[in-house]
Amino acid sequence: MMNLPKGPDSLCFNKDEFMKDDFDVDRFVAECRKHVQLEQMREDLEQYYRLLKTAMVELINKDYADFVNLSTNLVGMDKALNQLSVPLGQLREEVLSLRSAVNEVIQAIDTQLSKQDDIQKKKICVLRLIQVVRSVEKIEKILHSQNTKDTTSLESSSPLLAGQILERIATEFNQLQFHAVQSKGMPLLDKVRPRIAGITSMLQQSLEGLLIQGLQTSNVDIVRHCLRTYATIDKTRDAEALVGQVLVKPYMDQVITEQFVKSSSNGLQLMYAKVLEFVPHHCRLLREVTGGTISSDKADIVPGYDFLVNSVWPEIIKGVEGRISFLFNPGNPDAFYERYCISMDFVRKFERQCGSQASVKRLRAHASYQSFHNKWNLPVYFQLRNKEIAGCLDSAVTDGLEAAPGGSRYRLRVTEVLWSCVCRCWAEHIYLPPLAHRFWKLTLQLLSRYAAFLTEVVTKTPPPETTKDPVRPLPSSASSTSSRTSQDADSESGGPTALSTKQLVFIAADVDLLQEQIPEISVLIKDKLEGIGFKNFALVSDALDDSKTALSGCIPKLNNRMTQHLTERSIRFLKNASEVPRLYRRTNKEVPTRASAYMDNALQPLHQLVNDSTGVVKVSIIHDWLRVTLSDCTHRYFETISDVLSSVKKMEESLKRLKQARKTATTSTAGANTGPSDDTKIRLQLALDVEYLGEQIQKMGLQPSDITMFSTLLDLVQEARDLATAEQAGS
Repeated sequence: MMNLPKGPDSLCFNKDEFMKDDFDVDRFVAECRKHVQLEQMREDLEQYYRLLKTAMVELINKDYADFVNLSTNLVGMDKALNQLSVPLGQLREEVLSLRSAVNEVIQAIDTQLSKQDDIQKKKICVLRLIQVVRSVEKIEKILHSQNTKDTTSLESSSPLLAGQILERIATEFNQLQFHAVQSKGMPLLDKVRPRIAGITSMLQQSLEGLLIQGLQTSNVDIVRHCLRTYATIDKTRDAEALVGQVLVKPYMDQVITEQFVKSSSNGLQLMYAKVLEFVPHHCRLLREVTGGTISSDKADIVPGYDFLVNSVWPEIIKGVEGRISFLFNPGNPDAFYERYCISMDFVRKFERQCGSQASVKRLRAHASYQSFHNKWNLPVYFQLRNKEIAGCLDSAVTDGLEAAPGGSRYRLRVTEVLWSCVCRCWAEHIYLPPLAHRFWKLTLQLLSRYAAFLTEVVTKTPPPETTKDPVRPLPSSASSTSSRTSQDADSESGGPTALSTKQLVFIAADVDLLQEQIPEISVLIKDKLEGIGFKNFALVSDALDDSKTALSGCIPKLNNRMTQHLTERSIRFLKNASEVPRLYRRTNKEVPTRASAYMDNALQPLHQLVNDSTGVVKVSIIHDWLRVTLSDCTHRYFETISDVLSSVKKMEESLKRLKQARKTATTSTAGANTGPSDDTKIRLQLALDVEYLGEQIQKMGLQPSDITMFSTLLDLVQEARDLATAEQAGS
């Protein structure tokens, strides 16, 4: 790349920018304007332009001679090029001719190689066919030589010798099979195939007879030779099937019967015990030869067999599924549970008899193993248990808020039934590990159903009916103790569907206790889930926390229902404070010294609540109910007292004006008005009532300062008391 002359350092641009392939004038100008003004940039460009002109002139002067001689040196160049074109054309023709000759030779060589390759393949096929024929003839010769002898045929010769002969035949037969497969489709092979089929049939029959003889005589060498021969001809599954038919099936036909199972109460356990005895008693030889026992000599082991998985287990399952299929009937859940647990215990014991972990994996992957587990209709069993467990809770929900039986730690029967149902989901004789996810779902559904029931009861159940009378009049004597009786006995029970205070207390107590016991459910469930390898216990805890939240959802509604109910029962008696003036106007009653009777009636529901809930719910819950109820009642009681005192004051002022208008009255009339006035008595009575309310608040375990507006109410009646005291002193 051409090097531009270097400019002064004061230039606002880099000279190399002009030589870049992506040089753009607009971008160049925009970049320069970030640093200098346009006038400065123009001056720098003009300065560098003059520098370039000077450098170009110096370059031309330096190579001037070469520039001048450039045209002179090109004279005669066309003639020299014409002289070269002729020999180059001749050379091109010679190269093309040589290339054609070489291609012909290559093609001829490829043809010869293809023919040679075809001949080689045919030669290999012929050699394979020759080997097939030789193997067939060799095997037939061995068989013929044995059959022509009088006393040394395969059947009458010694079993060990027969086993060795069969092993030789199997080795040759294996080679025969290999070459026959490689020669598939050849006409000669079709002619030899009947002879191969005959050899195969004879070999299998001889192996079967010899293997059975070896098992019957417990001859390790014969069994080992036979199994090796089966492995050599790739017929291990035939050997396992033969053992299953000849050795296993007769035993299982005798043991696995319906009569055996029903012969005693533990007949199924006895049957499985007899089945498990088969392996150590009848499969010892096979396990020793195939390496299924620890004592097996590795040098003499015949690999590739698993008789417990492929011979014994399928025959067991065929017998169970075919002859005692009533085991899988889930109609009786209790019997089904017992049969299932006994059967799964048998499966675990059978797995322990397998020689290795690999054998256990093969067993669990076996089709009959899956079939046996699928026969147990676990979904139907769960449906029956679900109907049984959920039905108990639904029945208890239908019965409503019945009291729990004696000795129960719960107050309501529905809560007792809920806890019983939840525990039954995970109890012995009901819970099955494969149904863990279903019982877990049922547990959450039970808790959700209970929470929905309580919410519905608290929200939709009508309140206890209260009296329709506006305000009952006070008795004639404010100090009569006989009048301090409850006037709302009927309102506590309410109608047939109404909620009583005691029922609300019981609901609160059961919800509180149930939330404390949910961790017990969590521990119970985690113990069961650990047995099936479940590790993500955070999901279980989160779900149970959601259930606790659902249970807690009804608490605010219950508290509101409770306080509203208590407030309505109390406030209708507190309204009787407006009748106090009637008791003292123009009646010559004595000065009051105790609270009015309506105060006891108003506070009776609260005292009843304390008595009913003490020891049932937490003291903090009782205090919360009382605090809210008393705050509501105090607020409305304050309004009533305020109205009464205002009315008394107005009446008092009216009487004063009337007296002033009657200044000419007789002295006897004036003497008749000596002593505390009616208004003073009224104020003192209201003060006594409020002070009595404060005393009762303290007896309930609260402080008057905890009650909203009570201090304001107390100040109000204290002012009235002070006024009454001043009037009384003045008189």
